[in-house]
Amino acid sequence: MAEKKIIAVVGATGAQGGGLVRAILNDPSGGFAARAITREVNSDKAKTLAKAGAEVVSASVDDVDSLKKAFHGAYGAFCVTFYWDHLSPEKESGQAKNLAEAAKAEKLQHVIWSTLEDTRKWVPLNDNRMPTLQGNYKVPHFDSKGSSEHFFTDAGVPTTFLLTSFYWDNFITFGMGPKPGPDGKLSIALPMGDKKLPGIVAEDIGKSAYGIFKKGKEFIGKKVGIAGQHLTGKQIAESFSKALGKDVSYNAIPPEVYRSFGFPGADDLGNMFQFKVDFEGYYCGARNLDFTRSLNPDLQTLDQWLARNKSKLG
Repeated sequence: MAEKKIIAVVGATGAQGGGLVRAILNDPSGGFAARAITREVNSDKAKTLAKAGAEVVSASVDDVDSLKKAFHGAYGAFCVTFYWDHLSPEKESGQAKNLAEAAKAEKLQHVIWSTLEDTRKWVPLNDNRMPTLQGNYKVPHFDSKGSSEHFFTDAGVPTTFLLTSFYWDNFITFGMGPKPGPDGKLSIALPMGDKKLPGIVAEDIGKSAYGIFKKGKEFIGKKVGIAGQHLTGKQIAESFSKALGKDVSYNAIPPEVYRSFGFPGADDLGNMFQFKVDFEGYYCGARNLDFTRSLNPDLQTLDQWLARNKSKLG
C-alpha cells in the first residue's frame, strides 16, 4: 500500500483543527495521515487524538523553528490562528508569517490557510459607518487574517484560502445563546437586522478542509468559502424554540448597542455583524452551500447541532 500523505494540522485540539484530524482518522482508506500539532501535547484533548491514531507533535505558531520541525516530511498543512487568545491583530499576522515561512522551508505541497475577509477593502479606515478599532482596523479578527494571505503567496506556498463562517458553536462557547429577559422570556440578541448570517458547525470546517485536501490540486491558488446554512436571526430563534421546547424570540439590536456591551472584543464583533449586514449579498455569495456540501456531504444543520448540544445551553 502506498505510504499515506501526512497532513500537519495546526490547532489540532481546537475547533477547526480538531475536526480535520478526526475527519482524516475516520477515513482510514483515504490516503492521508494526521499529524496533530499543539502547544500542549499532554492535554486531555491531545491524548484523545493520540489514542485515536494521530501523531501528536509539539509546536507553537509563535515559534517558526518549532513549526518547521512539525511540518518536516509532511505533504500538506492546515494553518489556523486563534485571535481570541490575545486580541492582537499584529500578533496574529506574525503567526501567519511564521506558518508561511515554515511551509515554504519544508516545501509543503498543499497548505490551507483558514482566513476571513480584510474588511478594509469594503469599508476603508476613513469610512465612518463603523468605528476604526486599534488604530488601523475595522474588524480586527477578520482584517488580520485577510491581510496575511500575502505571506503565503509571496513565499510561493501552494495554498488554498478557506473563508470560514460564524460557528454555531459560538452560541455555547461565546455565551451567545438565548438569555431570559426581565419578563423571563428567552431571546437571542444579534445585530443582524433581517439579513442572513452564514453559519457552520465548527467540526464541519475541518471536514470541509479534508474535502479540499482530497481534491488534490484543484483548489490550490484559489479562495473558497464554506457555510452550513444562511439563516436570519428569526430563523435562528425558531431553531432554538424547536430544540428547547420554549419560545425564543430574536432581538435585532443595533450594532452600536452590541459594540457597547463591554466584553473583550464586543466592538470587534459589533463591527463584524455590521459588515455582514451591509455586504450580505457578497458575504453569503462567497459561502456557497452546495459547494460546501460537495466537500462535506455530512454537513450539519443548526437544528441537527442543537439537537445534540441543547443540554449545554444552560
